[in-house]
Amino acid sequence: MASVPSVSYSITVRLEVPAGGKAVSQITHVVENAGGIVTALDVNTAGHETLRIDVTIATRDTEHAEAISAALETIDDISIHKVSDRTFLMHLGGKIEMMSKVPLRNRDELSMAYTPGVARVSLAIARNPEDVRRLTIKRNSVAVVTDGSAVLGLGNIGPEAALPVMEGKAALFKRFAGIDAWPICLDTQDTDEIVRTVQILAPAFGGINLEDISAPRCFEVEARLRDLLDIPVFHDDQHGTAICVLAALTNALRVVGKDIGDVRIAMSGAGAAGSAILRLLLHAGARNVVVCDFHGAVHLGREDLDSSLRWIAENTNAEGYAGDLKGAVKDADVFVGVSAPNILTGDDIATMKDDAIVFALANPEPEVSPDEAREHAAVVATGRSDYPNQINNVLAFPGVFRGLLDAQADGVTQEMLLAAAKALAEVVTDAELGPNYIVPSVFHPDVSTRVAGAVREAAGGRPRTEA
Repeated sequence: MASVPSVSYSITVRLEVPAGGKAVSQITHVVENAGGIVTALDVNTAGHETLRIDVTIATRDTEHAEAISAALETIDDISIHKVSDRTFLMHLGGKIEMMSKVPLRNRDELSMAYTPGVARVSLAIARNPEDVRRLTIKRNSVAVVTDGSAVLGLGNIGPEAALPVMEGKAALFKRFAGIDAWPICLDTQDTDEIVRTVQILAPAFGGINLEDISAPRCFEVEARLRDLLDIPVFHDDQHGTAICVLAALTNALRVVGKDIGDVRIAMSGAGAAGSAILRLLLHAGARNVVVCDFHGAVHLGREDLDSSLRWIAENTNAEGYAGDLKGAVKDADVFVGVSAPNILTGDDIATMKDDAIVFALANPEPEVSPDEAREHAAVVATGRSDYPNQINNVLAFPGVFRGLLDAQADGVTQEMLLAAAKALAEVVTDAELGPNYIVPSVFHPDVSTRVAGAVREAAGGRPRTEA
């Protein structure tokens, strides 16, 4: 898929140009001829003879940015002083910080916030441990935990390289739900060590968000922590994705006038995200699902079934289809992909039923070209921001944790996930709903509050069970 200029690869080039003449128009012309887009032009300093200007340019990738910079150097009487990658500038020094919520202006305030006054609060919590939520940050804090083994689409890049992503996650928690989240990047990929480390860190937090831990280890880590801890453990790659997919599918089915219990669903991907999506779809009433991995359809006749794949085989594919993904897609109403890029073509989508729904969520390269899919499907969604219907986990996890923390929940249930998906779907009104608008914008003001309210209500008084 040909990429287009994006703010993710934007650069700011500081140039010195003659004060008169056609320098600005030359710069714009060179950038456009090289395939870039000038998004801003600011005068940094001005003199009688020269101007120093900052030109911000959207590019396709790092190599494209370098090519544009080289092209600008060829313009007569123009010199480049500095080229800055705007994304790297945003990350300089990290993206989050800790700030005191109380003033510390004098000795009295210091003695209450810290010693000796703080000792009275500590003793009160020692006498009544339940007061820890009322008197500390625990009531509003989440640990964002990773081992760096499955970061975005980058793979096993380690805990240090995962830190910018976990910082970003923490920033999203704060921006969209007012939650204080803390990146915890572990220098181990041993399941026992991960579980034990999170267990002994847990007293400081009201919830645990597992992030970018590879399958199948993530399943065991989550299951064991849920048994050990009395706070919610939520694996966003599984359950956040599942909530967003179900919400989007709910609205896509509204668009085409079909019911989840009647449609045939073909899925690609049986890992962490795929398994969680499947469980939630089944819980929501889906009855006819075929799941494929890179070996083909998952069915009871396969000899390579681990415990996770066996569960899938036992709960799907009642007809025992044993072919490949292309065959599974044929005559399906819905395709959901959380797997690998470019494994289907537009011709494959053409074999689906009328008014087909295609969710090609592999990122950045989807399972099928969205442009090709749109020629044959009624509704198309991706994980990308440059197409309509972006399915993005930030639609779910801030509100989910806001609701869990407010309810002082001790776990996460399928009912909570269903409630979150229903609330998210309902943010899109009948007047707004259409093939290109099945999920709200992440900046919609009602998203987090609606999801939080639904989760809080679902969490009220419920016994702790596994999601």
